[in-house]
Parts: sequence; structure tokens; C-alpha cells
Amino acid sequence: MQTLRIKTPSSDGSGDDAERARPGPGRDLSPLLAGAATAVGAVGALLALTDAGSPLRGPCTLFFLLTAPAVAVGAALRGLDPVGRVLTALAGAVVLNMLVAQGMLAVHRWTVRGGVVAVTALSLLLLLLVLGREKFRSRKQTQDGPTQAKVV
Repeated sequence: MQTLRIKTPSSDGSGDDAERARPGPGRDLSPLLAGAATAVGAVGALLALTDAGSPLRGPCTLFFLLTAPAVAVGAALRGLDPVGRVLTALAGAVVLNMLVAQGMLAVHRWTVRGGVVAVTALSLLLLLLVLGREKFRSRKQTQDGPTQAKVV
């Protein structure tokens, strides 16, 4: 068993948080990049579901099919370091896509729309399970008092 400790930001304002809070070009682009990635993924899903003839359909749909499950798997892996989390989330996304494709081919019901819908549903289900687990843990900690989280 391993005990995971969560780093809290320092209260004196020193360190990375103080540098990140300064305004200027190139500071804290992660919300902007997350919004752009969400928009590209949504466009990809929309183009695949509407069967549009756009040349952006393939790349945007592939981006959606990789990022939607990767975000859901990455949310479940909050205890890992960032590099391990990204690699594991991408591997989990590929596995989820392959399982959906294998299942659809096994029952002879292969469609692009069905694959996008199935990957979306499974990703949302996984993300909702993670969010429900977090809510359950926070509710349990407020009832029992603060304890250290242990990973089994």
C-alpha cells in the first residue's frame, strides 16, 4: 500500500502559483487550449454524426475519438504524475475504441455513427462514475472527519 499526499499551494504566494498569476503573454494558456480542444472534438463528433462531406471530418473525428475517452480515463487517474497519466489515458482511449470496434464488428453492426455514439456514451459513463466517486468520497470525509486517502 502507498499513501498519496496532495500538495497544497503555499500561503506566502511564493512558487509557481505566484508566477502563474502574473498577467502577460503566454501565461496560463491551459484553459484556452482546453476550450479549443473541446471545440475541435465537438466539431469532429458533429461532422461524423451528420455525415458531412468536409475534409476536416476525418481528423476532427479521430481527435474526438482519442480525446473523449482519454479525458474520462485521465480523470480517474488523479494520483499519477502528469506524464504517466497522459500515457495511460491515451492507452485507455485506444483500448476503449478498439473494444467498441471489436464489439460492433462481432455483431455485424459496424457504422461510423454507431461507433461515435458508443464511444461518447462509454466516455460519459466513465466520467460520471468518476465524478460520483469523488462526490461520495467528499461526502464521506465530511461525515467521518478528515483522513488520509490510501491507495490499495
